[in-house]
Amino acid sequence: MKRKIIGIAAAFFILLGAGLLIIPRVSNYIGVQIAHTTVNDFLNLKENIVEGDKPSNEPTPDMTKEARKSENLLDIPKNKDEVESNVVLYRVDIDRLLADSIAYNEMLKNNQQNLLIDELSYQSPSLNLWNYGIPNGVYGYVSASTIGMELPIYLGASENNMAYGAAHMTYTSLPIGGRNTNAVLSGHSGFIGRIFFDYIRNLNQGDEVVIENYWDKLTYTVIDTKICKSYQSSDCYLSEGKDLLTMLTCISDGQGGFDRYYVICERE
Repeated sequence: MKRKIIGIAAAFFILLGAGLLIIPRVSNYIGVQIAHTTVNDFLNLKENIVEGDKPSNEPTPDMTKEARKSENLLDIPKNKDEVESNVVLYRVDIDRLLADSIAYNEMLKNNQQNLLIDELSYQSPSLNLWNYGIPNGVYGYVSASTIGMELPIYLGASENNMAYGAAHMTYTSLPIGGRNTNAVLSGHSGFIGRIFFDYIRNLNQGDEVVIENYWDKLTYTVIDTKICKSYQSSDCYLSEGKDLLTMLTCISDGQGGFDRYYVICERE
């Protein structure tokens, strides 16, 4: 009887150990597939943008009750089941989004230092994509082939957005490229069951990082990597004459706190 109990206990712990090894891998695989599907949905919308005028009777995406209550709606990703599969984007809306994105980046040239002042500054979205007919909150995606990374980009570095992909930090440049811009993307590392920016530490100088939005595909080259304290944020600001993409994630400082790992990329 005693041997039987020991055998059952041993089998239980073997199964438990196997489960602890398998479950994260399965969860990570599912997470990668979700990100890949989201990116494919973005590309499908981009490829099928409708030219010409938008019909006057065309309905806009329905907002939730919470969205109607707040003008500062976080542009959080919607569950795929909650987003209609027949969403249509119109060129007039996408052109308006580009114009507003350019205007936003221009505004930062004189105002960024006064706007990007604390961690709450960058959480609300720079623009509300609902207003441009985009119901899932995806502005584009970021990829790096050398580390197998492909993640959708959401506006606003809130915890909710970072639980879905790469999050654009508000009051940094929107990722459309151009001189005197620095688009900063934040992502989780060590997030249970998902891989986000875990492998950006494996990027080396000279590696390519690509941003694709609704208008262009932008190829950046890694020029520097560094570890900074949370209060050392100078790399989030614009740099005169440069077209930059900065990615950052939290890493352990070995003392129970977190530092920031930066990957700085430039486009010629």
